[in-house]
Amino acid sequence: MAKSGKAFIFFNCDADKNESSMNIFYNHAVYKDTKTSRKNLWKKVKEEYGAEKIHIETDNLRTVELAITEGDPVSASDFIQFGAIRSIDCY
Repeated sequence: MAKSGKAFIFFNCDADKNESSMNIFYNHAVYKDTKTSRKNLWKKVKEEYGAEKIHIETDNLRTVELAITEGDPVSASDFIQFGAIRSIDCY
């Protein structure tokens, strides 16, 4: 089975998720599309949430967790204010 060619980056950003507000020099951790890396990405999102750097409605925390750990992490961005997850292709 071929390995996934995707990786994910969490970005702090403005409320409108403008690409110009996503700074690769500030958010530079890249998370592979593996079970362990996805757990680490969820840990990062929880830390940012706990530090009140991002906002997630309490009712959506489990949705965000499942999207990151088991589904499409990019879709979790729809439930995160002042944060976004982007995917990149890795070859």
